[in-house]
Amino acid sequence: MKLISVNVGLPREVVWKGHSVTTGIFKEPVTGAHKVRKLNLEGDQQADLTVHGGRDKAVYAYPSEHYDYWRKELPEMALPFGMFGENLTTEGLFETQVNIGDRVRIGTTLFEVTQPRMPCYKLGIKFGRDDIIKKFLQSERSGIYFAVIEEGEVKADDVIEIISRDENRVTVLDIARLYTSEKENLDLLRRVIQIAALPEGWREYFQERLEKHTAQ
Repeated sequence: MKLISVNVGLPREVVWKGHSVTTGIFKEPVTGAHKVRKLNLEGDQQADLTVHGGRDKAVYAYPSEHYDYWRKELPEMALPFGMFGENLTTEGLFETQVNIGDRVRIGTTLFEVTQPRMPCYKLGIKFGRDDIIKKFLQSERSGIYFAVIEEGEVKADDVIEIISRDENRVTVLDIARLYTSEKENLDLLRRVIQIAALPEGWREYFQERLEKHTAQ
C-alpha cells in the first residue's frame, strides 16, 4: 500500500444555483513533503467547520482504484486526483479492509480511522451535478476519514502501513451500510457503539437506533 497523491486547497467562493457558497472541496495535487497537523494538512483548510474538519475529520483519504469506477460512470468528466476533495489519494487501502479505530502510518504521521465520508451538497458543486450525491452513496466508495494521532509529514510514494487493528472489527464500509442499506442490523449496531474511536455523533445516532428497535 502506498500514497499516490497529496492534495490541498484553501476555501474559495463559488456561485451555485444563484447563491454564493464558500467551500474547501477544491483540492489540487502538490509535490514534496507536507506537514500534517492535528486538524489538517499544511496548505489545506475546511470552510464549514460545523460539518467538516475537526479532530475526527482532520484528513480525508480516497482510494485511487475508485477512480476507474467513476471514469466508467462519468465518462464525460475529467477526474484528476483530488476530485473528491480528498487530501490523500491512496493505493491498496480500502473501506472494506480497514476498521474504525485501526491505526495507520503514512510517512512519519500516525493516523486513526474514524468514519466514512457522508457527502453534502458541496460534492454536487464540485461535480456540477446534484445526482452525484446519490451516486456516491450507492457506490459504497465513501473514502476514509482519519484523526491525526501523531503529527508528521506525508508525500507521494510514502508507504502505508497498518500499525494496529481495532478489536471490534467493524469496517468503514460497515458503518456506511449501517447508515444506508443495513439499518436493521441489530448485531452490528451493538458492536458499533462499543468502538472507542467512533465519533460521538455517530455513536449517539446508532445508540438511538438500537434503543428504538429493542423497544418495539
